[in-house]
Amino acid sequence: MEIDGGFGRQAINQKRDDAADRVQKVFQEFLHDYTDDDGVEGEEYYKYKDLAADMISPEKHTFEIDIKDIMKWSQPIADRIKEDFYRLYPYLCKAVKNFCIDSFSDFNKKKDLFVAFTSVEDECTIRSLQTDKIGTLLRIKGQVVRTHPVHPELIQGCFICNDCSMKCPAIEQQFKYEQPQVCINQNCGNRSRFTLDTHTSKFCDFQKVRIQETPNELPRGAVPRTFEVIIRGDAVEVSQPGDLDARRNRGGGDNAEGVTGLKELGVRDLNYRLVFLAYHVVGSGGREQQDSPEDARMKMSQDDWTLVTRMSSDPKIYSNLCDSIFPHVHGSEEIKKGLVLMLAGGVAKQTAEGTSLRGDINVAIIGDPSLGKSQFLRNISELMPRSVYTSGKASTAAGLTAAVVKDDETGESVIEAGALMLADGGICCIDEFDKMDVKDQVAIHEAMEQQTISICKAGVKATLNSRTSVLAAANPIGGRYDRTKSLRQNISLSAPIMSRFDLFFILVDELNEITDYAVANKIVGMHANQAATAAIRPYSVEDVLRYLVFCKVFKPKMSKDASEFVVQEYKAMREKDAQGSARSAWRITVRQLESLVRLSEACARLHCQEVIEPKHVQEGARLLKKSIIRVEIPDINLGMGPDAPQEADEMGEDNEGQKEDAITISWEEYQRLANLFVHKVRKEEEIAETEGEEGGLTKAKLLDWYLGTVAEDFDDDSSFYKYDAMARRVLERLIHGDNILIELKDIEGNDESSILVVHPNYNPEDTVSGKQLPGSPTKASKVEAME
Repeated sequence: MEIDGGFGRQAINQKRDDAADRVQKVFQEFLHDYTDDDGVEGEEYYKYKDLAADMISPEKHTFEIDIKDIMKWSQPIADRIKEDFYRLYPYLCKAVKNFCIDSFSDFNKKKDLFVAFTSVEDECTIRSLQTDKIGTLLRIKGQVVRTHPVHPELIQGCFICNDCSMKCPAIEQQFKYEQPQVCINQNCGNRSRFTLDTHTSKFCDFQKVRIQETPNELPRGAVPRTFEVIIRGDAVEVSQPGDLDARRNRGGGDNAEGVTGLKELGVRDLNYRLVFLAYHVVGSGGREQQDSPEDARMKMSQDDWTLVTRMSSDPKIYSNLCDSIFPHVHGSEEIKKGLVLMLAGGVAKQTAEGTSLRGDINVAIIGDPSLGKSQFLRNISELMPRSVYTSGKASTAAGLTAAVVKDDETGESVIEAGALMLADGGICCIDEFDKMDVKDQVAIHEAMEQQTISICKAGVKATLNSRTSVLAAANPIGGRYDRTKSLRQNISLSAPIMSRFDLFFILVDELNEITDYAVANKIVGMHANQAATAAIRPYSVEDVLRYLVFCKVFKPKMSKDASEFVVQEYKAMREKDAQGSARSAWRITVRQLESLVRLSEACARLHCQEVIEPKHVQEGARLLKKSIIRVEIPDINLGMGPDAPQEADEMGEDNEGQKEDAITISWEEYQRLANLFVHKVRKEEEIAETEGEEGGLTKAKLLDWYLGTVAEDFDDDSSFYKYDAMARRVLERLIHGDNILIELKDIEGNDESSILVVHPNYNPEDTVSGKQLPGSPTKASKVEAME
């Protein structure tokens, strides 16, 4: 994975380079004579002769050499290659070709070979690249933000004169199209009329990539710097937007006109631009590895294997990972556990029809200000090597997904990666998620569920990967979480977006003396003694990363007992949602079932187990229920009836004695009675309509019916009066407070004989979901019966 051969030939001067010839001779001796210890005991193993055999294949053009082997064989030669790599590269390619010709008689002598060095230790950051690095061999690391299409590049052109048909010798092309200055026929003075002979000319694949500083290398508050990298040969299409690449290159100090192909004859600008000519590209942090646990064990060092074995046998690995990742966050244990499962992730699957099922877990944190939501996002983004932190208010749809921009030099449309593409294979942290525009939220629907980004604009049609977990933080509407409302009413997110999150965690700023003291003590301790608070991690960040990488090689399967337990949990959640005994954040659908499976897989992965057990499903269901059930629903104070306040004002001091008659019931009990009364009234309406009769169910009959259904619960007369008073006040609230029932009074105005009907616009599901809350400020006007 290297550059193409024409690139090496362009640096050869017409003048003989004796020093380079000597390096070529010594380098060729190294290829012939170097032996390794990997062979059979007692026999010499010529490492690069076996590699030369692979070069016979027509598809192979790159000869990879470990730079450490040269350092062991001759340190001066290794240093010379590193320092004058740009000058020596064509001679090294020639030495490799001669070595293959000498080793194998059937080697194609017309085939060009190129050199790629591995294990280069001289790594340099993008920000530290200076002119002293020009022409040297070094390695840089960056994140790919833009890739250009692959083009064929003319590296050696053969031309035919249009006047005399004389074939001119091959001309090396240096970043621009160059024709012969004059025809080689002395009797022909042609200087401009030439035709390129495409059959004898040589081409190679050419691609330009823009890389950017990685977040962990970027100084705080600094703008990321970008760098143009030119890739040729087999290394093209190795990098995709979002990849973290380590590139072994030679720094090329070319003038800007030459690089862009704008240099004209006799004109040379004084401005220079630094570009990198890459010949070896290695991706890191992606999902290319699909190793089994056994294969991963073979690739690990003994120290790493000892570490992951010790951590996997830790009975408190779940909580210890939470403490290691979030050492400075007090409390919120459920959120920490949910985020740890998000880092482990579920198992991505593909059905027989080709449908992809995501394994990444999406998490949303909703809560009051100053409760550490952004700190959770910061910890995750700083921990994971491939993560992106962004703000919802400052991000557009194109900035989150991908944008199509015009290239400054060629004018062609190219794709520039957004946050979700850059985080492919990692975590995308979006703060202030609720501040996003609705059109920007719609743009990430596909990315969160199908994990792809489809683009069709400016002549570019593509489907790109965004296999990332989304961690979002949002504030409630009005800044504070309202306990009297459901989760759906507290956040400005649409139902489709909410359903794509596997876990919703709610943080409420509660007044608790013990919690407040612990938080204050934690913060003051961090400021007073930072050295003491820094050593509270059970595992270091490096250990956590090694363990998470090892966990992800497991692909746990669902056991029979776990499968049955998943079905039972899902049925229980559906039944509880249908009964309305607790107001849910959203309707329980198949997506919650898939979330339960992903959480169970992540829990099994975290413990390095290949089989999902019921205890893993139980932990996933427990976290899922934290998202589904509301935080808290206050009790309903039925008071003393709708007319009690007016009566109390007239009675003056006697009002204090009646305050003892106030009745308080739970929200669930109030909902149960309300649904019971509404169902009975509607049933009587249907019967009367079917039989063609006028009238309906009166208030007195409804009360008698209810007391008859609960008569078996009466222990004495006091129980009867208690149920009667509660039923009457619930009925009054349904009529005068919630406007669910309408009271049709007769001419005499007798309350007991008034007929009850259900409001025509009432939907029982609205009450359960919190759309019609008790104590609505809207006061319904009484409907009087007309003669």
